[in-house]
Amino acid sequence: MRRPHLAAAALTVAAAALLTGCGSGDDGSPSRPAPSAVGRLGAGFIDPASTPAPESTITPRPGSWAGVRPSAGYRVALVTRGDDRPTRTLVNAVQEWAGEQDVDLETVTAADASDLVPAVSRAMDLDPDLIISAGEDLVDPLVTVTPNHLDQQFLVVGAELAEPTENVTAVDWTGASFRGEGLGTASTYDAASFTPARCAAAVRAGTAAVLSGRTGIVVWLDDF
Repeated sequence: MRRPHLAAAALTVAAAALLTGCGSGDDGSPSRPAPSAVGRLGAGFIDPASTPAPESTITPRPGSWAGVRPSAGYRVALVTRGDDRPTRTLVNAVQEWAGEQDVDLETVTAADASDLVPAVSRAMDLDPDLIISAGEDLVDPLVTVTPNHLDQQFLVVGAELAEPTENVTAVDWTGASFRGEGLGTASTYDAASFTPARCAAAVRAGTAAVLSGRTGIVVWLDDF
């Protein structure tokens, strides 16, 4: 079930192509206004007396994100790689959320290890409001790409970046928490923890955080 770590040389070459290519707004045209959030985070999502610090971890009360949804016209690009059960469950959760919320969802699938960074590039070319990643193989490409595109919001579900920038939000839990960078699989990894209920909650909690401007943090979900 575990997939081999990316070859450093392939990642470097692909990243160079992305960083010199065209992304959202690179052609000088004005950016499309991002749709806003509808609703507010409920009690217990964050401490109302303080703002979460960058890279900090919050543990929201279950369901405290249920009152937040995207306004009309919200556009999401789902980038995925892998056919293991956890990744399939995450992809299904994103698709179900998008259908329920009437989100404009487009899916970009990386064909192989050499296509990981190009797949992220293709997702950015779609000019989405949010890019969601599903699949551990995408962690290292995101480490390379995200610091250079701070105007693009990313949501990593079921994994996290070791040192995320302010535009990267992650949702994680005990049994997931893969961080890439050659660290290998976490000793606590448990494929069975990627249940449909937890993955659905992770997508909803993560998108609610991004929509509400609570980005650059890790949303921790263990109560599922």
